[in-house]
Amino acid sequence: MTTLLITGFGRFPGAPSNPTAAIVRDLIRRRRPALAGHRLVGHVFETRWDAVDHDLPMLLGRERPEVVVLLGVATRADRVRLELFARNRRTILFPDAGGTRNDVIRIAPGAPFFRPGRFPAPRLAAALRQGGLVPALSRNAGGYLCNYAYWRALDAAQVPGGPRLVVFVHVPPLHRLRDGGMSPSPPSRHQGGRLVTAHDRLVTGLEHLLVAAVARL
Repeated sequence: MTTLLITGFGRFPGAPSNPTAAIVRDLIRRRRPALAGHRLVGHVFETRWDAVDHDLPMLLGRERPEVVVLLGVATRADRVRLELFARNRRTILFPDAGGTRNDVIRIAPGAPFFRPGRFPAPRLAAALRQGGLVPALSRNAGGYLCNYAYWRALDAAQVPGGPRLVVFVHVPPLHRLRDGGMSPSPPSRHQGGRLVTAHDRLVTGLEHLLVAAVARL
């Protein structure tokens, strides 16, 4: 049985509502038949540097996931972004949700500036498109907690027995997921007599990504 760790973040300054927390919840609840033989573990980080430093090693050690899918919100995006790299950088300008600021920009002094993600980008991008989304491939995961968690998860993947796949996906705020972020022929806007929301579309697309990720192992 493959274990997948799926993480999101809580609110932070400038984003009083973070959609990734609810997305993680529903990805765990809404099990696709193709994922029935796998174990899904969800976690929502408080958007603090010390929370990532504490929770991520704990989760990796306790759950031993083969696949780690980290989700974050990109407040200016209008479509899903697959982050191809984590950057050896963290902001010293913006505080975390606890008010803490960094005084050192480099996450790991002396390490390369870029660290590539551990996932098949074409395959996962195709899965998102199959799920009704139009993803962008991004080379800039920023310098905030999203990028930091990604870097730390990729650190863990270098250790024997660590995750085999590590991917970070930025999602847009729900109100910014416009038609440009969805496939030309998206799923029906109604399911079972109810309107399909932007949240539903993101969950469906990300379910396809999870299925493609475990198929790659």
